[in-house]
Amino acid sequence: MTFDRDAAVAELVALLGDAAVLGSPADLSGYERGTRYGAGRAACVARPRDAREVQQVIRWARKHELRLIAQGANTGLVAAASPDDTGNQVIVSFERMRHEIDLDVHNRTVRVGAGVLLQSLNDYLQPHGLCFPIDLGANPSIGGMIAANTGGARLMKYGDVRRNLLGLEVVLADEPATHLDFMSGLRKDNSGVDLKQLFVGTSGAFGFITSAILEVHPLPQQRACALLVPSTPERALDLLRAFELKCGELLTSFEAMSKAAMECVFRFRPQIRNPFGETVPELVILVELTSAMPASMGVDLESMLETVLTELAESDDATLADALLGRAEESWQLRHAISDSLREAGKVIAFDISVRRSSIQAFRDLMIQELKQRWPHLKVCDFGHLGDGGLHLNLVWPHDCGIEPDAAVIQEIRAFVYHVLVSQFQGSFSAEHGVGPYNSAIYQRYTASNQQHIAGSLQRLLNPDGALGTVKFGP
Repeated sequence: MTFDRDAAVAELVALLGDAAVLGSPADLSGYERGTRYGAGRAACVARPRDAREVQQVIRWARKHELRLIAQGANTGLVAAASPDDTGNQVIVSFERMRHEIDLDVHNRTVRVGAGVLLQSLNDYLQPHGLCFPIDLGANPSIGGMIAANTGGARLMKYGDVRRNLLGLEVVLADEPATHLDFMSGLRKDNSGVDLKQLFVGTSGAFGFITSAILEVHPLPQQRACALLVPSTPERALDLLRAFELKCGELLTSFEAMSKAAMECVFRFRPQIRNPFGETVPELVILVELTSAMPASMGVDLESMLETVLTELAESDDATLADALLGRAEESWQLRHAISDSLREAGKVIAFDISVRRSSIQAFRDLMIQELKQRWPHLKVCDFGHLGDGGLHLNLVWPHDCGIEPDAAVIQEIRAFVYHVLVSQFQGSFSAEHGVGPYNSAIYQRYTASNQQHIAGSLQRLLNPDGALGTVKFGP
C-alpha cells in the first residue's frame, strides 16, 4: 500500500479532532528524541483522551499499515518510547490522559489515567494523608512507570510498581483493538491467571496501558536520616543487616555513594558542601527511616536512629567509622546531584544493573580493579540502592584527559562489564529501566533461549503483527 501521509493524518484528525494530532516538524521534535538515548522520525503524534480513542488510533494505523509507539512523559532511558528512522511510526502520546484521578479512600487505592504524572498524583494524594511512594529522580507518567516496572530509592519498604498495582486497563494493537479490563482493584484474587502482570515491565510492547488502579500508602509523619561511613566498604552490608534487624519495616532507604561520585558533586555543585570536612570517605551510606505514626505515639525515629548508631559505635564489632545525624534534605540533595555532576566531569558510560546484595562489594571491587587496568582513564563513580542490590555503575571518561573515547571503545567497555555481570555474578543488565532499542542486543545475548521463546510467543499473541513498539522479546 502506498502511504499518503497527508491524507492519512487528515483522516486521523477527522476521527479525533485537530488538538489530538500533531504533524508539523516543529510539533514533532519534542516527541522524537528520548531523554538519554533514541531519536528518529515520526509520521505524526496521536494524543487520545481515553481507551475508546486509543482503539480508533489502532484501527486507523492498521488500515494504513503504520506501526505505533506508546509514549508517556518520555523520561525513559532505553529508547523504548522513541520512533525509528523510517518516518512511518505513529507516536501515541498519553499526555491528554492526565485528568483521571479517582481516589477510593476506604480501599486505599486510586484509579489513574496512564498519562497522569507521578508528581501530580502525589500532589492530589497529599491532602488525604496518602502518597504513591515510588521515589524517582524524574517525573514520569504512571503508564510509563508500569511499562518499565520502576523501583526507585524506597523500594526496600514499598516495593516496585508491580507490588503496588491492583488493576489495569489495556488496549491491544491487534485487528479488533481488543479492550482488556483488569480493573477490579482487589488485593486478593486467585480466580485465574493474573493477566495484568503480562503488561508490567514489558516496555509498552504488549499493549497500550490506558488506566490503572494503584495501592497508595499513608504519608510518612516522621523521617530520620543519617550519613554513615562504614569502617571499610566491605562492612557496609554488615551495617545494612544491623539496621534491618534493629529497625525492621521502619527502614526505608539504604543508599550507597562512592568517593569518586561524591567528589564530582563537590567539584561541580559548590553549593553542596562536604559534610565530612576536607576528606571524602571511600563509601558513604544514606540511611532513612520513615513512619506513618507521629512521634507522639511513642516511636521517635530521631531517637531510635541515634540509639542504633550509639550501639553500633560502642559495639566490639567495629562496622561504623563515622555518622552524621539529622541531615535529611542535605543528604538527599547530595544523592540526587550525582548524575548531573558526573555529566559535567566527562563522558558518562552508564549501567543500570543489579546483583545479589551479598555479591555487590565483590562486583564493585572487581570492576574498579579491572577497569583501571584495561582503561586507565576511566573513573568508576558508582552509587545506588545497596538495600535492594541495585547499582548505578557510572563510568566517567574525563573531559580533561586529552583522549576522547570512540564508539568502538565504549562498546568494548560495555561488553566487558555486561559479560562479567551476567556470566560471573548472575546479575541483571537492566535493574530498573527495562528493555528497549538501547539494550535489546544485550537482552538477546544474555537471556536464555527458552525464556526468549516463551516471551516471544506471548508478544506474538498480544501484538500479532508486531505493530506496537520497537522491542522484540523473542529470539
